[in-house]
Amino acid sequence: MREYTAEAKYVIGEEETIITSLRELVSKRPKLVLFSRPKNFEWVNVTAQEFYDEAKAVAKGLIANGIQPGDRVALLSETRYEWNLLNTGIWMAGAAVVPIYGSSSSGQIRWIVENSGAVFGFTESREHTDRMKPLVVKGEGSGVEGESQLRRVLEINASAVDTICYEGRDIDDAEVEKRIDATKADDIASVIYTSGTTGRPKGCVLLHSNWLAEARAILTNEIGLIARPGNRILTFLPLAHVLAHAVSLASIIAGATQSHWSDTKTVTLEFQRSRPHLILGVPRVFEKVRDSAFASAKEKGAFGIALFERAEATAIEYSKALDTPEGPSRALKMRLKLYDKLLFSKIKAAMGEAVQYTISGGSAMSSDLGHFFRGLGVTVYEGYGLTESTAAITVNHPGDQVIGTVGRPVGGCSVRIADDGEILLKGPVVFDRYWKNEEATEATFEDGWFKTGDIGELDETGHLRITGRKKDLIVTAGGKNVAPGPMEDRMRAHPLVSQAVVIGDGRPFVSVLVTLDEEALAKWKVEHNVAESTSIRDLAASSAVLRAEIQDAVNSANELVSHAEAIKKFHILNNDFTEDSGELTPTMKVKRNVVMDNYSREIEALYHR
Repeated sequence: MREYTAEAKYVIGEEETIITSLRELVSKRPKLVLFSRPKNFEWVNVTAQEFYDEAKAVAKGLIANGIQPGDRVALLSETRYEWNLLNTGIWMAGAAVVPIYGSSSSGQIRWIVENSGAVFGFTESREHTDRMKPLVVKGEGSGVEGESQLRRVLEINASAVDTICYEGRDIDDAEVEKRIDATKADDIASVIYTSGTTGRPKGCVLLHSNWLAEARAILTNEIGLIARPGNRILTFLPLAHVLAHAVSLASIIAGATQSHWSDTKTVTLEFQRSRPHLILGVPRVFEKVRDSAFASAKEKGAFGIALFERAEATAIEYSKALDTPEGPSRALKMRLKLYDKLLFSKIKAAMGEAVQYTISGGSAMSSDLGHFFRGLGVTVYEGYGLTESTAAITVNHPGDQVIGTVGRPVGGCSVRIADDGEILLKGPVVFDRYWKNEEATEATFEDGWFKTGDIGELDETGHLRITGRKKDLIVTAGGKNVAPGPMEDRMRAHPLVSQAVVIGDGRPFVSVLVTLDEEALAKWKVEHNVAESTSIRDLAASSAVLRAEIQDAVNSANELVSHAEAIKKFHILNNDFTEDSGELTPTMKVKRNVVMDNYSREIEALYHR
C-alpha cells in the first residue's frame, strides 16, 4: 500500500480554538476537577472554573502589559501546573506561545527569542531567568529583525503568576472574552522550535486549528477514550515538546484530571502516588522500567536472573500469541498467571497499579519491548508524529494494534509513501510554515504533502512502519545500505547500554559507539567486585567480562541484518550523552551529527588499520 487516509470524525469551525472548547466545558461542568497540583506542601484540586478564571487573570495581566493579539510570548519552564496555566492565559490574550525547553542553553534561548520576536517572557527558575534576562531591551526594542524585542521577564518561582494577575486587576473580564472571540482557527497559536537534530532549530508555526484538530483527532480515536472525566493522567514529559502538549490539551478539553511531574529520576514514585490511568512516555522510559525490574531480579542471584528471563520470554510469547488466530494456549496462560504473581504484579505496582495502558512516542520502540509490556498486562501503544504534525498523526489503539508499527492515521489525516520510501503527510494537523524561513518551507512541501525525512512502509491495513531516517542511512564503502535505527534500538535493550550510535558511512564496515547506563554500571561493579572508583576507560580496556556483555548486545543487534550489514567493531565511550554536551535533545533523541563531531577521534581509531 502506498497511501492511507482516515476519515475525520470531527469538524473545526472557523472561530473554534482550544480556548473556546475549554470555555464550553466550563459552562457545562464548572466543578469538574481538571488538575491536581502541589500547593502549600500538599496536593489540591483545581476545578474547570477555577482554572479558567485563573488563566483569564493571567490574560488580563498580559493585556495590562501591552501584549497585543499576534504577539509572541516565550515560556521557558519545565513541566508543571503553571506551564498549562500560562499557556492558556497567553492564548486568551490573543498572543502566541513560544515554548522553550528548561534545559536549553543561553545560545539556544537567544536564538529562539530573537528569531521569534518574542516581546514578553516567563521563566521557571533563577537559572532560567539568568539565561533570558540579558535579552531584555529598554523601551520597545530596536525593531530590527534578528535582534531581541523582549521587554520583560517574570519568573514563576518568584511569584510570576501572582504578579501578572495583580497587574491585570483593572482590566475588565469582557476584554479577555472579546479577545477569545476575536481569535480565529487560522490564527497563530504557537511557534515551536524543532529539536535541532540536524542543524539549527526551525520555528514551526502551529495554528489554533492545528492544536484543536490534533486534540479532537486523539479524542475521537479509541486511544483518546481514556481521557474522560474521573480518569487521572500524569504529564511528566517536557510540555515544551509537542507530544506532551498535545495530549495535555486533549485531556483538558475532555475533562480528565491531570497532574504534573518534571523529575524523570523520581517519576516512578509519582506513579505510585498519583496512580494514573494513562502514562505518556518515550521508549527510554519503558526501557528503564524493564531494566529496573531486571536489576531487582539480579539482586537475588542466579535464581532471580533465571526467573526474570523466563518471565520475560513468557510475556513476549503470550503477546505474540495474541496476534495468531488460535491465540495463547491454556498452558501459556497458566505460565503467565504464575509469573504475574511472582514478577509482573510488582512491575505494575511500580507503575501505579491503576494504569490501563500507556502511549509511547518520540522515537521507535523495539518490538520485543512492546510485546513484553503487552504480555505482562500494561499495553504500550506506539504513535508517530513530528512537531510539524502537531504530535501524533498515526497511532495504535485498543482493538487495532500491530506491534512493530506506529498505527494508522488519526481522523482526517493521510500518509503516503514516496517512490524513495520517504513518509509524506497531509491533514489538518500538519503545520502552516516555518517561521521566517520560506526556503525551508518550500523545500519541505511537495504538491501539498509534507516531506518528513523519515523512511517507512504501509502494510495492507494501513499501519505505518518506520524503518529509518533518510539522512541517517549509512552507505558503506562496499555500497551496502544500512538503516542504523533497528540495530540501535536492539542494543539499547541491554541493561548496561544507555545509547548506541551505529556508524559506517563510506567506511569498509559497520561499527558502533556505545555509552553505558550509570545506574546499571554501578550495580554491575558491585556484582563483579570492581572498585566503585574504576573509570569506564579502565574497565573498557581491562575487563573482558564487560566487553563480553557489550558483545552480547552487538550480537543481538546483528541478528536483524545480513553479514555484510553486521556490526564488526564497537567502542565504549567514557561518558554518556547529555543535553548539556548538545548530544541529546530534551526528548532523549541522539543528535547524530554532534556525536560524530565530538567523537571523531574515537571513530577514526575504530577504522585504523
